[in-house]
Amino acid sequence: MSSLAGDVVDLLRRGNLTLGVVESATGGLVSHLITNVPGCSDVYLGSVTSYSNDAKVRIVGVSEESISRHGAVSPQVAEEMANGGRRLLGADVCVADTGIAGPGGATTDKPVGLFYIGLAHRGGTSHRRHVFSGDREENKQAAAETALAWVKEYLQGRQ
Repeated sequence: MSSLAGDVVDLLRRGNLTLGVVESATGGLVSHLITNVPGCSDVYLGSVTSYSNDAKVRIVGVSEESISRHGAVSPQVAEEMANGGRRLLGADVCVADTGIAGPGGATTDKPVGLFYIGLAHRGGTSHRRHVFSGDREENKQAAAETALAWVKEYLQGRQ
């Protein structure tokens, strides 16, 4: 069990808050880490793995304009994914990720390992940019752990 995920579940429980997740490049790994925590069903509402752009638009509510103007791997899309997931799942807090896990998919502006993580809550929505330097699995793991660490940081700041 990830102690980080356990900390997140404990903080959510103490704050009487719920969590939703919208994943793209991590492919369900954030959800996997959370659901490894016994009792997470008290606070974890679920997730959407919106890997395709179509799923991001149709299911999560990301605007087609954001994807066409900024690309699927962008701060705008990460925030829209987090906002959309929060609405869709009815969660107090929603974390989302979009990125280029590798080994392909990079462009001159967007290297392999680039991830944007979005966080939505009652107080607003924001994003963080990260560039990880591992292989595909390492980048996915790093992004999932970074997403959970940000949720933990946010929840600790509420106390």
